[in-house]
Amino acid sequence: MTSSPEPGEFITLLTNDEVAALYSAGRPRRWDRGATMFTEGDVNDWVVILTSGRVKVSSHTAIGSEVVLAIRGPGALLGEFAAIDGLPRSATITALEPVEGVTVRDFPAYLRDHGRVAVLLMRMVIGKMRDSDRKRIEYGAFDTTGRVATRLVELAERYGEPTNGGVRVTLPLSQDELAGWTGASREAVSKALRSLRDRGLIETGRRRVIIHDLEGLRRRAR
Repeated sequence: MTSSPEPGEFITLLTNDEVAALYSAGRPRRWDRGATMFTEGDVNDWVVILTSGRVKVSSHTAIGSEVVLAIRGPGALLGEFAAIDGLPRSATITALEPVEGVTVRDFPAYLRDHGRVAVLLMRMVIGKMRDSDRKRIEYGAFDTTGRVATRLVELAERYGEPTNGGVRVTLPLSQDELAGWTGASREAVSKALRSLRDRGLIETGRRRVIIHDLEGLRRRAR
């Protein structure tokens, strides 16, 4: 089942002909929730264009703790770094829910035939680097509650659905994963969520959050 691509993801930048050519170069595949799509350190060169579901991109520190680098959804291009430079995978990608995608084995050949897409990809990679820089600044400038608020605002803007009393985000992340995404301990994230609940900004449940005051949450994220 194909979902509408998220705004700004790779596939939304392409023309219909470019999308058709890309999909014709690959084959569809499905992964169950919790399945590992790419493993950090592996040497392979295929990419995935995600057509439904969400994944987490993560890496592990020297002491074994997980750092969540990004959450990606439909329309995302996954694994492009290794496909281009031939080096080992720089991150692990795990399905947060059942996901579907198209795997393309010879992505560089597609780029050689579609020069405009190669330029778009370069811009997208630069955008990822800018986002990485922004997150590093957040880690130094914001407290844990501010970082958690920032990630919740991001999830609300990308996946939020209007509901009575606010915006509902069906959250495919555990508190451990949210901790890895904010660069904090699980205990610190739990305390931050409690603080945001006490302020009346959010309501939490099993893998979901209802944001009652999105503007207030944005202010706390600053």
